[in-house]
Amino acid sequence: MASKRQIVVGDVPIGGGAPVAVQTMTKTETANLEETMAQIHRVAEAGADIVRVAVPRDEDVEALKVIVVKSPIPVIADIHFNHTLALKALDAGAHCIRINPGNIGGPEKVKEVTAKAHNLGIPLRIGVNSGSLPKHLHDMEKEDSVQALVTAAVEFVELMDGFNFENFKVSIKSTNVPNTIAANRLLSSKIDFPLHLGITEAGTRWTGSLKSSVGLGTLLADDIGDTIRISLSTFHAEEEVKVGWEILKALKLRERGPVLIACPTCGRLQFDMDSVVAEIEQRLEAYADPIEVAVLGCAVNGIGEASHADFGITGAKNEGLIFSRGKALRKVPQDRLVEELFVEIDRYATAKEIKVDERAAAEGTEWLAQIEAENAHDLTPERLKAMEAEQAAREGAAEPLVDEESSPTAGRRFSRSG
Repeated sequence: MASKRQIVVGDVPIGGGAPVAVQTMTKTETANLEETMAQIHRVAEAGADIVRVAVPRDEDVEALKVIVVKSPIPVIADIHFNHTLALKALDAGAHCIRINPGNIGGPEKVKEVTAKAHNLGIPLRIGVNSGSLPKHLHDMEKEDSVQALVTAAVEFVELMDGFNFENFKVSIKSTNVPNTIAANRLLSSKIDFPLHLGITEAGTRWTGSLKSSVGLGTLLADDIGDTIRISLSTFHAEEEVKVGWEILKALKLRERGPVLIACPTCGRLQFDMDSVVAEIEQRLEAYADPIEVAVLGCAVNGIGEASHADFGITGAKNEGLIFSRGKALRKVPQDRLVEELFVEIDRYATAKEIKVDERAAAEGTEWLAQIEAENAHDLTPERLKAMEAEQAAREGAAEPLVDEESSPTAGRRFSRSG
């Protein structure tokens, strides 16, 4: 369930119904002020709401004093093992401190950090990774790693309660996707503090993105989680931000920039869709409007599969069609499809309306009808829908029905009613 409590990191609310915040962590040595600030600006431009920096040395604390002033987004100081650095980071002006109560040096040192955080009104992030559980839970971890993670988190929450400190969020992470899902589901039923989600040490941009999408997407779809970080093995922290945003956009939790829809291609493809999609995706990065743009590999499927898209293209052998929200705009030579698509997108970005030339639209509609007629026997989604509608009309049914006996699934080991 969604977290009822809310904290504020800098000016970013976390939990309590606030939008899911996207975080990342710098890959630079924090003391390298020039490189660290350059990366912070890149991740902010990519859409990061919050950035975390590692603070393992006093030199990093000195840099932190400058970073928190110059950063365009709130800064979290990441502390392990040395509670003195946490105290110094608080004095340096960090907007939040990340600690693991299990490795910071014992309850008394945790108490010092929470007392200073309370006095300054600064929130904490507490929690553990599967690789840094408290020693007394190691045996439990061998038997039930999910229960061990949740037990550690609950113990830390109880520790905070003993210090009368409530200004914190909680995270429990694992490299194991099913364990992360199960642990966060269980934890969310036990506490109402904001939850930070992530798959720790997820992997490369390819495998890490997939694991994070599965794990975090599952939890977010269950209304669990208030802020996320994608952990990828890349020096380009902005890539983590981009993946995080794509997850939120896919679940319709937040909007930021265009959404690209592209068919997977098949044997009907009649133009170089790979390069076309790559070019469109790259060019769309420059646009802020949350428009949907579709690329269909052939005209046989017509506009129907992407009738909801704000703009789209579909191609044939020599020509293609530009369409908008289910209606043809105009046909163009195939080698002009991308350029003419962006003419329409730019026009919309400026005027915030879609202008239709009725004559060009009529020519495009006629062209599309000809293509569909030439492929009338192909069982496209539009064709199947029309056939079902015709059958329903003949039988007087309220909705199109599929006869199990005549279905392609008849005789197989599953049925539509199963």
